[in-house]
Amino acid sequence: MNESSKIAIIGGGSWATAIAKILMENVQEINWYMRNPDTIKQFKQLSHNPRYITGAEFDIGKIHFTDNIDQVVLNSDIIIFAIPSAFLKNALKKLTVSLENKFIVSAIKGIVPDENQIIGEFFNEKYNVPLDNIGVISGPCHAEEVAMERLSYLTISCTDAKKARFLALKLECTYIKTTVTEDIYGTEYAAVLKNVIAIAAGICHGLRYGDNFQSVLISNAIQEIKRFVDTVHPITRDIKSSAYLGDLLVTCYSQFSRNRTFGTMIGKGYTVKSAQLEMHMIAEGYYAVSCIKEINDVYKVHMPITMAVYNILYERISPAIEIKLLTEDLR
Repeated sequence: MNESSKIAIIGGGSWATAIAKILMENVQEINWYMRNPDTIKQFKQLSHNPRYITGAEFDIGKIHFTDNIDQVVLNSDIIIFAIPSAFLKNALKKLTVSLENKFIVSAIKGIVPDENQIIGEFFNEKYNVPLDNIGVISGPCHAEEVAMERLSYLTISCTDAKKARFLALKLECTYIKTTVTEDIYGTEYAAVLKNVIAIAAGICHGLRYGDNFQSVLISNAIQEIKRFVDTVHPITRDIKSSAYLGDLLVTCYSQFSRNRTFGTMIGKGYTVKSAQLEMHMIAEGYYAVSCIKEINDVYKVHMPITMAVYNILYERISPAIEIKLLTEDLR
C-alpha cells in the first residue's frame, strides 16, 4: 500500500458514514458502495447521507458512488466493510471478482450468522484473503460523536503492523486519535461481546437497577470478555486498554448505544420484534449472542452475563427473573 492506494467503503449506515467523514480529512477521494441507488441519488443532491448522521456534510466531488459491488472492489485497494454482520453474506452474493489481493478491513461489530465466525475469519476462510491482508477498526467510538467532531479514539488491528499504521494515519485527524495492535481476534471478539453486554446493561436499566449495580455488572463483564478471548485466541493482551475496556464502557453507558437502547426496551417489557421495529436500527448484540452461545458450547467458558442475555432474548425467560438469577453470580 502507498499514497496512491484507493480506499472504498461498503455500506450506507451511520458507521459507514462516520468512517467516510474521517477519511475525507486525509484523502483526496474515496469509492463508496451503497446497495440502494435512490440513497445514492439523494446523497448527491443533499451532500449528506439522507438517512444517517445527516449533519455530516460531504464534498460530493470527491466521492465515487456506485451500487455495483464488483466495480468498487475492482477500483479499490483497501476495502472497508461497515454493514451489519447479519447482512454481510447477502451483500456479497453479487460479488463475482476476487478479494484475495485486497486489504480487507472490518468495521463490523458482529459475527457472521450461520458461519459463527468473526469477520476476519470469514474473509480468510471463505474468500481466501490472507490474514495479513485483514484489518479491524474498533472503538471506543460512536458515529454520532464523529459527526459532531468530538474527540474519539480508534484502534486499528492487523497482523501486518505496516498496514495497520498506514490505515491509522488515514483515519487520524484533529478529532480522531489512533493506536495499532496485531490482535485482530481479540479486538473483533471484544467488539462483538461488548454489544451483548450493552444489551444486558440496558435490560438492567429498564428493570430499574441503579448505577451501583451497573458498575458491578460491567466489572464482571470485562472479566467475562477476558476469559472468552483468552480461551479462543490465547495471546498476551491488555484487556484494560481502550479497544477492550473502553469500547465496553462507552457501549454500555452512552446515550448513542443502540444495543443499550434495545436492552432497555426489553427490560421495560417490549418483545424483541416490537423493540426492533421501533428502533429502525440494527442492534448487533441480538444476533451476536446466539452465535457466541454456539461457539461457547465448544469452549465452555463461564459466561453468566452472555447466557442471561441469550435466555431472555431466545429462550423468552422473564428479564426480571433472569437478571435476579444473574445477580447471584456476580461478585
